[in-house]
Amino acid sequence: MKIDLKGLVILAGNYGSGKTEVCINLAVYARDSGQRVRVADLDLVNPYFRTREARKALADLGIELVLPPEKYLNADLPVLSPVIAGMIRSSGDLTLLDVGGDAVGARVLACLFDALQGRGARMLQVVNPYRPYADSVQGCMRMRAEIEKASRMRFAGIVGNANMIGETSADHIYEGYAFVEELSRKTGLELIFITAPADLLPGIDLARFSCPVLPIRRQLVPPWKRPEIFRSGSK
Repeated sequence: MKIDLKGLVILAGNYGSGKTEVCINLAVYARDSGQRVRVADLDLVNPYFRTREARKALADLGIELVLPPEKYLNADLPVLSPVIAGMIRSSGDLTLLDVGGDAVGARVLACLFDALQGRGARMLQVVNPYRPYADSVQGCMRMRAEIEKASRMRFAGIVGNANMIGETSADHIYEGYAFVEELSRKTGLELIFITAPADLLPGIDLARFSCPVLPIRRQLVPPWKRPEIFRSGSK
């Protein structure tokens, strides 16, 4: 099954959900599928593991990344580029907005409320049930309500990103899928896709899933590790 997302897509969720890693890999997946992809780094809260850390890998694949001005690139400052409004008004094939964690990070969307009106934006809740506050349906629903209130937007779907980073196994993927499938049923939100580490995919039974699976090649790693290499055209 293919992930079919177009227009303006916003990725939001709690801290530790892995939404930025999802955003980067989704951008590469869409680019490999022939779409013109643009990404905006709207994480104005967390100074670590932001989309900008993968800017070279994305640029090498022809993916446009909008960042704060160069002099503020590594600063822990709430700097919002004026180019973002222009991206929203002309979203092209696919424009991804990577939003900071929790309700605090989602407040940036309220600042863009006027620009987002009438643009058909879809906000997706990225869920990793192996993280605090997201390990129960009630916790995910509470986080959903807080982000929706802060952003002045409503979620349109769910992305399952079950993982234990380097310790992830096929069982984690199966259990995580069952969790987000239940969350989808109880909230009425569509389960858009789930993720799985690319190196685990050969051993995973994809027939167990009723939604597409996005391969993840980790880009946001500690300084002593190297990011995985994207091979253009391979998914």
